Formats: sequence, C-alpha cells, structure tokens
Amino acid sequence: MSAERYIGVLSGTSLDALDLALISINSSGGITQLDALNWPLSAELQQQCHSLCTPGDNELVRYGEADRRFAEAVAEGVNALLQKNAFVANDIRAIGSHGQTVRHHPDAAPAFSLQLGCPHTIAALTGIPVVAQFRQKDIALGGEGAPLAPALHQQMFQVNNEERVLANIGGIANISHLPPSSETTLPIVGFDSGPGNTLMDYWVQKHLHKPFDHSGVWAESGVVNGALLAKLLADPYFQRPPPKSTGREYFTPAWLERALLEVNASSSTSAKVQAVDIQATLLELTAVSLTNAIKSVSIHTIENTSQYPTTVYVCGGGAHNNALLKRCQTLCPEFSWRTTAALGVNPDWVEAVLFAWLAWAHCHQVAIDLRAVTGAKRPSILGAYIPAN
Repeated sequence: MSAERYIGVLSGTSLDALDLALISINSSGGITQLDALNWPLSAELQQQCHSLCTPGDNELVRYGEADRRFAEAVAEGVNALLQKNAFVANDIRAIGSHGQTVRHHPDAAPAFSLQLGCPHTIAALTGIPVVAQFRQKDIALGGEGAPLAPALHQQMFQVNNEERVLANIGGIANISHLPPSSETTLPIVGFDSGPGNTLMDYWVQKHLHKPFDHSGVWAESGVVNGALLAKLLADPYFQRPPPKSTGREYFTPAWLERALLEVNASSSTSAKVQAVDIQATLLELTAVSLTNAIKSVSIHTIENTSQYPTTVYVCGGGAHNNALLKRCQTLCPEFSWRTTAALGVNPDWVEAVLFAWLAWAHCHQVAIDLRAVTGAKRPSILGAYIPAN
C-alpha cells in the first residue's frame, strides 16, 4: 500500500482559530507532516461558540446554527490548504475533524461530550470523506472521552532511554506520560491537569483588550496573590486521581470571578487584588497544577531514581509563553523542559496531526487502546465515517 494523505483539524479550547495539518502516512504507520495552516475564525463565530460553553436561552437552536457554521469554517480552511499545496479532493484519503467542544461532562449520568462541526457539511463542501465524533465511543465504553493524544504521543515520541512527558498547553492543559519503552510493565497514562491558557486569555482580553499575554510579559510583571491561588487550587478537580478530563465549561470566567469575590470579601484591607497580580496568579495556577500533575506520574519522582533522564516536551499555544515555561522549570528543576520542536514537530501542530492520525486509524480499522488513559473498558476503533458521496 502506498502512502496516503490525511488532514487533521481542530480549534482547541482557546477557540481563536482552526489548526489544520496535512500529513502523509505510509504502510507501516510512519507519519510525515507535509504542511500546516492556521485558519482564523470570525469574531461572530467565536462568540457563538463561547456562548454555548455555558447554559443559556434557546440553546438547541443556537447549537444547530453554530454546528453548521463551524463546519463551513472547517471546509473553508481545508479547501485553502488544498489550494496552497496544489491538491484536489481525491488526493486526500480523509479529514479527521475533532470539532469544537462546547460541553464535556464525563462525570454526568449518563456521561456525554458535545462538539460543534457537522461532519456531513464538511464532507459536502470539500468532497472528502470525514471522520469525526472521536470521543463518543470512548465515553460509551466507560471512558472520559479525553485526552486522546497519548496514543499518538506513544507512537511518535516514546523512546528506550528517556522518560518523556508531553505537556499540551492549550486552553486546557493535559499531559501524556511516556515511560521508557524498555519499562514494559509501565502503562502510558495521560489526563487533563487543569487550566492552560483559557483563564489567562480571558483576563488579558478583559483588561488589556489583547487576545493573549504575549510571552507572559504582563503576568511576569505582577505578583502572585497567595490567597487567590490557594482558593483556586482548593477546587476538588485538582485532588481527583486520574483518569480525569475537563474543559473550559468547568474552568470558566465565572469560576474565577467567584473565587476572586470570596478573596476580596475576606480580605482584612479594603484594597482589591490588582488586575496584573491576578494575571500573575493565573499563570502560577497553570504552572503549579501542571507540574504537580507531572510529578504525580513521573517514575523519577515516584521511585526517587535518576536511572532515566526525564524531559518534558511542551506543545500547544503555551509553548510560546516564556514566563510560564520558566516558572515550570523552576517548579520542576529535576526535569529538562523543551518544546516538541526539539523532536522535529512544530508545537503548534501536534494536536492537528493527532486527528489526522486518528482518521487514518479509523480508515484502517486500528483500535486505539486508551484504557490506562481514559478508563475505557477496552481498545476500540474511534470515530464515525462520513463518505464524500
């Protein structure tokens, strides 16, 4: 069988744009990234998606409209990527489209996860088969439905002589723990550690009217408020053992504002916490929750051994936040911190490659084993296939 091309698409919890990755996969499963594209989402569509992350009026109608409009944006991005590379629809085996998560409730009874991005619309507008709804089978099998990335991380990044942790810092941060492949009794595990960029982005947008805090400069100029940090870290999510997953619909602006209100009300002075200090505290929240999660799974920490060097490879938008990475290195000085660029993979495109690869796995009936990650009862073929015709 010759190599096949796939396109992976997602927007992630930060919801600022679509990430598209064009890859080639050969007969042995080897992945080559051919190109990538960042496709902007309109302000109107971003607002539609944001508003669906929390309960509101007329949700079903608003969901239906946003579902189609998000899919139209995906199709526009795919067609732009094809044109950029002088490809036509028949040159692509399938699109792997994650969609935009607006509700993720693995703890509900029954559990569920909802994504925007009608795959039928994408297939109709691109002429390419679409694989979508990757989380639903895992949830049906008793899993959290997230994170899905550890299976790809194992294939692409696990090695024999190094313990590796892949830290994806998007709107929500998640980790994949990859013990050395020689340690055959240790499973691959992964889970969401908590907020990544979502609260920091919200706060800088509110106060500086910028999309994000470039390199963490604003946060670095503030002072961490210990009372607020303690209030935020007291949330039960951080104490829950894995498997666990979360989303921006849990760590909402309202979640932050409630904590801030309580801290201000209990303060012995009339002075409120300054905006820049809250930004510094939110960066510290991400750094502490992420590094605590990494320490909880690292064999270096658990077994108190340095037999294998441990490196944390960061991907996602947080890979560009120099202040955040510096703080993580300070909190975990025994580990090396680098981005996935050191492994030859652009940190901005790792998750888009994931969904292209999951489309390949579905097309070739490859079962994905996430039992140790999500808690699913068994390995399974993930996704639903929508033909182009």
